[in-house]
Amino acid sequence: MTTAAVRRGQISTIHVKHFSRTENKRASLKVVHKHGPCYQFSEDKTNAPNLTHILLQDQARVNSLQSRLSNNLHDSESTLPAKSGFSLGTANYVITVGLGTPKKDLTFAFDTGSDLTWTQCKPCAGYCYPQNEPYFDPSKSTSYTNITCGSPSCSQLLSATNNPPRCSSSTCVYTIGYADMSYTIGFFGKEKLSLTSADVFEDFPFGCGQENRGLFGRIAGLFGLGRDKLSFVSQSAFKYGSFFSYCLPSSPSSTGHLKFGKGGGAPTNEKFTPLLTKSRFPSFYFIDVVAISVGGQKLSIPSSVFSTAGTIIDSGTVITRLPATAYAALRSAFRQRMSKYPMTQPLEILDTCYDLSQYSSVSIPRIMFSFGGGVEVDVDLSGILFGAKTSQLCLAVAGNGGDTAISTFGNYQQKRFDVIYDVAGGQLGFAPGGCA
Repeated sequence: MTTAAVRRGQISTIHVKHFSRTENKRASLKVVHKHGPCYQFSEDKTNAPNLTHILLQDQARVNSLQSRLSNNLHDSESTLPAKSGFSLGTANYVITVGLGTPKKDLTFAFDTGSDLTWTQCKPCAGYCYPQNEPYFDPSKSTSYTNITCGSPSCSQLLSATNNPPRCSSSTCVYTIGYADMSYTIGFFGKEKLSLTSADVFEDFPFGCGQENRGLFGRIAGLFGLGRDKLSFVSQSAFKYGSFFSYCLPSSPSSTGHLKFGKGGGAPTNEKFTPLLTKSRFPSFYFIDVVAISVGGQKLSIPSSVFSTAGTIIDSGTVITRLPATAYAALRSAFRQRMSKYPMTQPLEILDTCYDLSQYSSVSIPRIMFSFGGGVEVDVDLSGILFGAKTSQLCLAVAGNGGDTAISTFGNYQQKRFDVIYDVAGGQLGFAPGGCA
């Protein structure tokens, strides 16, 4: 299905049809969807997940996040292409960076909800799941070193992974587990990391996975962009000033970007909301949701509903999760404005689905999120309906089981915005139209 949207007042119309180096020390990574045709291994269609798999995996991630939560060269900039990871078995977004000497290119899903960057490594002493690129072999890199058990870096693993470090002989061992039973265990080491030929980081701490199982698709690992001391954001703060941004493309066939540092070429239409910090969960990016509007009308939701548990923004969660009370109000308003279209069966966690197969054009009510500081994010049309066929397109938002669980502003609703993380400045920015 391809769509073209035209904004008319409070509705959108959907027509249904059957790495580069830039100016000012700015480096860029391309972002693509892991299952999209822009990814170089997109011909491997047998590993692309269906929508049910994506939603189940996404819910497992949310469960994991909620479980964890309940329990100076600052003018430099680096930009990388960012793409959909659909062809690699994930609904998240991927970048390709270099690791080791000589450099080996590896594809990672970048994740603001994780801290430790890790990749699968030979000899895969336990198990490595199949990935598209060759496994990283530290024995063939002249710049790799193990981190010892007694080092300060080893002790930092507890906050970065929520698990205490272990030892194998004198080498520090990390463990990361996820609620869907996926996990990675391996040696904690240091290696040369190359974003571009001009943006190289020596002795970057990362996990060299030896036992890796679960729903990772065929990516090489995860690239951690959280706030912990071991994340790339913290490790590169001397160069980029704890400042990064991304734009997630609207479709698997489009390309976005992941940028580090302010540098030049920053958007001029951004609006910033405060980044909140909870002392118990300092690694996550909390934001203040104050209201939601549907079709230009603000929903009647008590402010306490949003403030009770709080909301994080996460590049690694697909579908936005709202407190039950807030979701009920959103669902009711959306259904009312879509009442002339026939509903159809739910799609896993998505319970507001429509059969639009008999329509050549459909009017979709606009959805807007209001954040602290007067910031309003008018969700792009590509972030409102989720589905693979016109006979089952669903409202791309889900509710938590109650109002006391952490909410999540997911990547599906972030598409086409420049999302700007000024971590040092304590603010998060949104600028529309950052990519196609």
